[in-house]
Amino acid sequence: MHILGLSCFYHDAAAALIKDGKLICAAEEERFSRKKHDFGFPEQAINFCLEFARISADDLDYAVFHEKPFLKFERILKTVISTYPRSAAVFSEAMKNWLAEKLWIKNIIRQKLEIKSDKILFTEHHLSHAASAFLVSPFDQAAILTIDGVGECATGTLGIGRNNKVSLFKQINFPNSLGLLYSAFTAFLGFEVNEGEYKVMGMAAYGKPRFKEKILKYILKLHDNGSFDINMDYFSYHYSLTRSYSKKFEQLFGKPRAINADFFTAGFEFPSYFGEKPANYSDLCAENQYYADVAASIQAVTEEVILKQAVYLYKQTNMKNLCFAGGVALNSVANGRLLREGPFENIFIQPAPGDSGAAIGAALYVYHHVLDQKRSFILEHAYLGKEYTDEQILDFLSKSAIPFRRFNADSELIDFCVDAIEQAKVIGWFQGRCEWGPRALGNRSIIADARNKDMKNIVNLKIKFREPFRPFAPVIKESELENYFRVKNKDLYPLRYMLMVLPIKEEKRKLIPAVDHEGTGRVQTITEAWNPLYYKLVKKFAEKTGIPLLLNTSFNLKGEPIVNSPQNAYNTFMNSGLDILVMGSFVVEKNEK
Repeated sequence: MHILGLSCFYHDAAAALIKDGKLICAAEEERFSRKKHDFGFPEQAINFCLEFARISADDLDYAVFHEKPFLKFERILKTVISTYPRSAAVFSEAMKNWLAEKLWIKNIIRQKLEIKSDKILFTEHHLSHAASAFLVSPFDQAAILTIDGVGECATGTLGIGRNNKVSLFKQINFPNSLGLLYSAFTAFLGFEVNEGEYKVMGMAAYGKPRFKEKILKYILKLHDNGSFDINMDYFSYHYSLTRSYSKKFEQLFGKPRAINADFFTAGFEFPSYFGEKPANYSDLCAENQYYADVAASIQAVTEEVILKQAVYLYKQTNMKNLCFAGGVALNSVANGRLLREGPFENIFIQPAPGDSGAAIGAALYVYHHVLDQKRSFILEHAYLGKEYTDEQILDFLSKSAIPFRRFNADSELIDFCVDAIEQAKVIGWFQGRCEWGPRALGNRSIIADARNKDMKNIVNLKIKFREPFRPFAPVIKESELENYFRVKNKDLYPLRYMLMVLPIKEEKRKLIPAVDHEGTGRVQTITEAWNPLYYKLVKKFAEKTGIPLLLNTSFNLKGEPIVNSPQNAYNTFMNSGLDILVMGSFVVEKNEK
């Protein structure tokens, strides 16, 4: 039985295919279209899934959409009516988008796939999120927490998963939304909504949460069970297309941070690539520190809400396992705190907990919950995307007349790469199937020496072309995790997927400065079973240097999706300061002048 799961028309469109209950492939549309967070119909991702399975759309038993459009449209209309005339622009845009396209998703799927209408099904958005986590988890039963911006009406839910069934028993409704609250602060801090939330998380590490009580006093009333009420006088996301916070919000927190403004504080060295230190350096440091404190405050509030919800959920279910999904589950700092301070022994978060991952949940919910099929699959890794063979890579290199070296043995390739990393070279690493989700996990990665304190600035400035405060992930052998990081349980799936920030042991910080983000690291653990070649690279580096970890970041430039094809990888290599490109068995180096 083949079931295709689909997500689109908001952000991060994706397709996923399950065969007899096993997830065999999944991909975001952005990887093919090269439009970051592409929200259009995922035609290319669908084609990839069908080609991978060697089937046609006629062979599909069902195609399942990740939410119910009519319920969502009803919520939008009710919101527009309740906030009119301020919502006039929202009403106009809603009529244009929904009446022209979004309401007719069933017809679009039928026409694009050329399948019968009775094969097209819909699930509720937060059920899709819940199913995407629990039904691929290693747990027979677990409590379920979902938190995002908004689905049809729900912005967060509590539930239970048992065997092959998922049920939700409590929800928080729009406009009370933890995800949209965080996004409003993202906009205030000068970052793009649905793109810059992780920048707020990174900036927060340089601040103090001194405005936490102000947020809890004026903006968000938090209850003991983790539910909350947002004072909508401070926000405009429910009636505006262009602004997420109101003038009253600005009266409370001051002027918004300028978009693309340089960020530096007295807490770290002024980056030389910003040019000469400005005459009003001290004033700018104080201003940036203020915004860092705002970031730290909304991060702290977010963590407190999640923890309170987790405690309440634990009391209601008395279960030791937690499955967490929704876009807020990408907040890896909160996830680390949930592990350390929360009541659950084990936590599972799948690699794409946001809207793209709901495509998986939609398909699995139908297979297990609706069709009552038994579970037989656990998501052990995230390598579910497109793969290019050595023959295909060679064909690309040859046709493009690109000079290369070929290594016939993995050991020779690994030795070459480790020597290069030791010489402060930065490598674009392209292997196997593309990762599912927003994190590069060793198949589409940029790799460097975590011991070199200059690497953070080198990779941020010369390769990624992004803000200097942005952190990089340490990839570490799972067996070494407890030697470098403080953690109460090392057998954690979120660590495989780089979805949890952990404190670095104080005595180890000086050894790995390039991945030290104010005493923490967003960790990826690796074993030979999950990714043999990547593991061998880390292992060999450990044998030569005594340090069992490397710096890993996604193989892309600022504003672009992670590379998918050899052409994407080569373009990024040539348009950045990368020193070496490794694709399969092939190595490409830049000519030194």
